[in-house]
Amino acid sequence: MRFPFTGVIPVHKPSGVSSRRVVDAVARVMGMRAVGHAGTLDPLATGVVIVCIGHATKLVDYVHELPKHYSATFLLGRSSPSDDLETQIEEEESPIQPTHAAIESAADGFRGQILQRPCDYSAVHVDGRRAYRLARAGRPIAMDSKPVHIERLVITGYRWPQLRMEIVCSSGTFVRAIGRDLALALGTRAVMESLVRTAIGPFSIERCAALSQIEAGDRDLISTQALLLPASVAVAHLPQVSLDSETLICAARGGLVPQPNASGHSLAAMDPIGTLVGILKRHGSGSFRLRPNFLGL
Repeated sequence: MRFPFTGVIPVHKPSGVSSRRVVDAVARVMGMRAVGHAGTLDPLATGVVIVCIGHATKLVDYVHELPKHYSATFLLGRSSPSDDLETQIEEEESPIQPTHAAIESAADGFRGQILQRPCDYSAVHVDGRRAYRLARAGRPIAMDSKPVHIERLVITGYRWPQLRMEIVCSSGTFVRAIGRDLALALGTRAVMESLVRTAIGPFSIERCAALSQIEAGDRDLISTQALLLPASVAVAHLPQVSLDSETLICAARGGLVPQPNASGHSLAAMDPIGTLVGILKRHGSGSFRLRPNFLGL
């Protein structure tokens, strides 16, 4: 299939707007249905949402591999069903007020590979239904903890009850749950007051298009003024290999591509002029297949 546009648009999502609205705005302006996002951001949160267009929608899983950067603020001594300000807040009567040193010490347990139970108010599937739907209906929710990786967690400010942190973590991490569990380790509770996703891999918030720019409806502006980035930037973390014309035709028709010296299981396949044509997936010892294939042959 051929698409009029292929690439990614990093968008700065404002508070009170769903990630779905960002995708719908891009789809409407570009006049395309092949549009999706790589990583939901809660409506109350702000920051980077990566929108993939055309063939780049097949790269969402690779964008998920990129680390996510957050700046978060929590309020200690209180709790809520959603672990943030979205639902009713309950304040503790005589909350423990931990010292800065105690918080720093407890934070050591939340760095590196950890097990984390997802938030009840989340899009995680439980018995075929979204967890937040069950939570809103007052249904009991049984979810297992799962491994996530916290690459960086820095306490950037603390004055009771407000605690500020910067976090770099793997996809699938619930920042709300970090605050929830850190507070529990300190003998108190916490809700997330604010959250900003400041970057996804190389896509920083400073490089993002404003949602207002997208909703203004100028497709030429989006496609010609560096808002629409080439699909290759979504897989810049993968090893790259350049394919000549003959090999491209073979690969596009499903043939095996020998790459005996390649490391890893996925390679970004580029044509002779440097355009991403798909991902070479390891098929056997030293051979790869083009999956996905952007060439449509």
